[in-house]
Amino acid sequence: MSNKFGMFIHWGIHSLLGVHEQVLARNGIPNGEYEALALKFNPTEYDPEEWVLLAKNAGMKYICFTAKHHDGFCMFDTKYTDYNIMNTPYGRDVLKMLADACAKHGMLLSIYYSNPDWHHENAFNSCSSHMWKCKNFDRGDMDLYREYVKNQVRELLTNYGPIYTWFWDIPTGIYDPTMNGLIRELQPDILINDRGWGEKGDFSTPEREVPEGNRFESMTEACQAVGEQSWGYRTDEDYYSVSFLKRSVCKIMAMGGSYLLNVGPMPSGKIDPVSADIIRKVGDWYCRMEGCLEDSRPDPVPFLCARRNEPLIKLRKNGKTYFVYYNGLDSSAVNLEYYPAWPKKVRLLNNGQELEMKKTYLPNYFAPDGTSCGPHISLRGIPVDEFDSEPIVLELEW
Repeated sequence: MSNKFGMFIHWGIHSLLGVHEQVLARNGIPNGEYEALALKFNPTEYDPEEWVLLAKNAGMKYICFTAKHHDGFCMFDTKYTDYNIMNTPYGRDVLKMLADACAKHGMLLSIYYSNPDWHHENAFNSCSSHMWKCKNFDRGDMDLYREYVKNQVRELLTNYGPIYTWFWDIPTGIYDPTMNGLIRELQPDILINDRGWGEKGDFSTPEREVPEGNRFESMTEACQAVGEQSWGYRTDEDYYSVSFLKRSVCKIMAMGGSYLLNVGPMPSGKIDPVSADIIRKVGDWYCRMEGCLEDSRPDPVPFLCARRNEPLIKLRKNGKTYFVYYNGLDSSAVNLEYYPAWPKKVRLLNNGQELEMKKTYLPNYFAPDGTSCGPHISLRGIPVDEFDSEPIVLELEW
């Protein structure tokens, strides 16, 4: 799994209430009352190409779609339950439409599938969490439920083309290697996360956090939503700042991880204007990075910067070095105290500007005898105030 920037999409009948993707449980709604929402779900403005192009123009390479969330409602055509998108006024397979749009525009497609299911009569699992609204509390039958899950896995991995990653949600506490085994049998190249049926999987999934450190030890996909309160559509959402999201994307990807940035489409099928604008603004910064955060490796050269208080990750890609200041810069210059050679060229990727390079002695950095330290290479003229709300990345060409 090369690290990529992607879009997470939480969508379902829960969007009709505009509260939270787990509103059935969080607001204590009776199951029957909630399930009646399916009879009102009619996203006539749904245009999957709009979603795909929004993601593609933001530099995203894949979309992960919630085929089934905890409420058990299936956003795809399945023959194993009537509780699905085909039995709504809309009556069309929205996942198939999305898969076709992804294929048309070269976008990878991933599938999210919830292990908890608040609709299926056999889904209660005493070894797991998120069981609050199960229909038959304490009376589940995991053998029957696992067969249901496997049947839907077969549908999802047979009817929608190549699937990039599989995102189980909520670890089951049950060891069943046949689950991931079936997935790999159906699509051998797929990558599977670590929230499934007792197996480690291919990649870990930190959620709504930016871990410490400069490098992930193993394959990682972090996820975050544009909204602070919900992954699904919320009418009065509290949105994260664009600056915060840029820094989060930058840090995770500089550490070698992938990053899923989530939006919750409205019941109409449109992505709300605020969320779409956030995606565009984060994507504007990301595209200016020219792919340097993807498929890069730590630079082994022990560069030493004279000012050491700014968090920095040093990367190497295609023979070039990248200084990734994921929290931005405090000064208009970067001064290198140790460097292996004089760079051929240094660019500020934020605007493509070639920086002045000057050999200098720095008065604020001095030897024991009081003389100025040096010589240093001073990379000067960085317009830090112009980019004070975003990570700053320097490209050093040798």
